[in-house]
Amino acid sequence: MSEHYHHLGIFSDWVPAAHRQETLYPVAAPGPKTQDLIRESLGFCHTDENPIDVKIESTWEKDGVSGEEVSWSVGYGPRTHAYVLKPAKSKGTLPGIVALHDHSDFKFYGKEKIADGPHETLPLLNEFRKLPYGGRAYANALAREGFVVLVHDVFLWGSRRFPFETMMETMGSKTVTMLRTQQTSDEIENYNNAAYFHEHWVSKYCNILGTNMAGVVSFEDRVALNYLLSRADVDAEHVGCIGLSGGGNRAALLTATHEGIRATTIIGLMTTYAALLDHNMSHTWMLFPFGWARHGDWPDIAASRAPSPLLVQYDLEDDLFTEDGMRDAHMRLQDHYWSIGKPDAYTGQFYPGHHKFDLEMQAAAFDWLKEQLK
Repeated sequence: MSEHYHHLGIFSDWVPAAHRQETLYPVAAPGPKTQDLIRESLGFCHTDENPIDVKIESTWEKDGVSGEEVSWSVGYGPRTHAYVLKPAKSKGTLPGIVALHDHSDFKFYGKEKIADGPHETLPLLNEFRKLPYGGRAYANALAREGFVVLVHDVFLWGSRRFPFETMMETMGSKTVTMLRTQQTSDEIENYNNAAYFHEHWVSKYCNILGTNMAGVVSFEDRVALNYLLSRADVDAEHVGCIGLSGGGNRAALLTATHEGIRATTIIGLMTTYAALLDHNMSHTWMLFPFGWARHGDWPDIAASRAPSPLLVQYDLEDDLFTEDGMRDAHMRLQDHYWSIGKPDAYTGQFYPGHHKFDLEMQAAAFDWLKEQLK
């Protein structure tokens, strides 16, 4: 008797049928072979990955942080805008961090969700940060710890977002009619609601363009990392990345596809694929590179460059994942690092509570990054 899946109902036997077709989620051992499989699954990885026409848009100093707004082109779409943050008055080179903003079904803003720029923070963003980030811009706090921190908008967010009317013209008439009837006076809420459905359309376009959303986002993150590595104030031998949720998703992909990352912190984005069956399949398309399940599981991507140091922080009551899925992923990561004789290079930390990167978790992550990169 096949296991019953509530989401699939009378098609529950589709799952064992898929397993009979071929082995799913095989163990993909760390190393170049797995890294090559990841890049092939992602696509969008065969051209120059350096930023084009970099410009310094503005500079400022505020609350102990020296900041720059930088922009560049990735070769398509509008220019990417980013913040570069470091301790005020710092001299010489510092270790670097790419801080990757989350998904959160909130695409109107990108970098501003985790970083403060030169202007007063909008009340909307202050309110947003309360639940996941302990009420603060963690990228600025990380900069004050002695890092050059890069926070950039990525494909579909902030400066890289699609115009509202373009999204509405792209999507099917039924979706557009529903969104029109639900519109409010809040421009940002209307945008985020439309962007939720638009991601499905973008994923279709990715497929017929030979890639997937994970591949396009990861490409743009590699371009950003290459910019950070090029800066004279960055110690290019000591660069890491960090992100919560969709940012953690991006951190796993960036680490797997770029040798320049020397330490990785993933928060609230670790599970096995099997544990997602019948649970939380509303995740972003970034978590599901097309065809990867035939080659490995999600933790295999995060561990593909082992023994590169990896910290994963888990929230035990995270409503986006099952506890079993998180613990199984933790064990799989441990096995990968044990298999190459470097078990201490992986650290898994479990915290009570919901989907978050609160002040306690930030302090632990910052200390770990300092230990790895300074």
